[in-house]
Amino acid sequence: MTEPDQQPYRGRIAPSPTGFLHLGHARTFWIAQERARAANGTLVLRNDDLDRARCKPEFVAAMFEDLRWFGFRWQEGPDAGGAFGAYNQSERFEFYRAALKQLRERGFIYPCACSRKDIQASASAPHAADDDEPIYPGTCREQSFDDVQGWKFSWRFRVPDGETISFCDGSFGARQFVAGKDFGDFVVWRPDDVPAYQLACVADDAAMRITEVVRGADLLVSTARQLLLYRALKLTPPRFYHCPLMTDDSGVRLAKRHAALSLRNLREQGESPEMLRASWQRQD
Repeated sequence: MTEPDQQPYRGRIAPSPTGFLHLGHARTFWIAQERARAANGTLVLRNDDLDRARCKPEFVAAMFEDLRWFGFRWQEGPDAGGAFGAYNQSERFEFYRAALKQLRERGFIYPCACSRKDIQASASAPHAADDDEPIYPGTCREQSFDDVQGWKFSWRFRVPDGETISFCDGSFGARQFVAGKDFGDFVVWRPDDVPAYQLACVADDAAMRITEVVRGADLLVSTARQLLLYRALKLTPPRFYHCPLMTDDSGVRLAKRHAALSLRNLREQGESPEMLRASWQRQD
């Protein structure tokens, strides 16, 4: 497969409509757009709407409105079409099921009946580096599909314990994480029959021919997990560029619960996109 740097640049922004977009989203997405523009490339908008319980139609409508107000322009997306649709994740299950099938056939995943509560209660389940996912203690590693018939279970990827996963990030430089130490076996398919973030992200970025993934620094460990999926699925990974995270006045990372810094609240207060972008430049 052609390496990413030999292909026309294709970047993406992939908001999840589980709440209103905040200023941190805007800065990361703006960096993604600027990098696509600088490379004379294509920017793809993907609606990451797999979370059935939290994704709401009003958040989807607000997402489009807020992005356009802020000055985002994409060439492919749910409203623009394109050659690599659908651009709503809820319409892309065929890609996820095909990837899951390959992982099963190649022996990379196993059924796991442990709940998150079970894992958190385990004395041997420290948290992975840089994120809040507990490291799986391997309870179900030797289980077969027959063992879990009639149970509620997920599919979990077996990481190569002790292997160092290295990559060069466009922003943070050389990064490496040790499988089994910095992160453990991770879920690729959830018990509610929905693909987990890691699998959906890899399947979509590969199918949409994304050459560079721009996202927040909280996903650096996820990149190590996803590189293992790219390898298992025999896919060429994109380049990665992780952006520093925005924080509030007390140093807490911005999240959708920070309603005061949502784009629509800032707009209602009379802020303009130009003013907000200028404030980033002063901080940087």
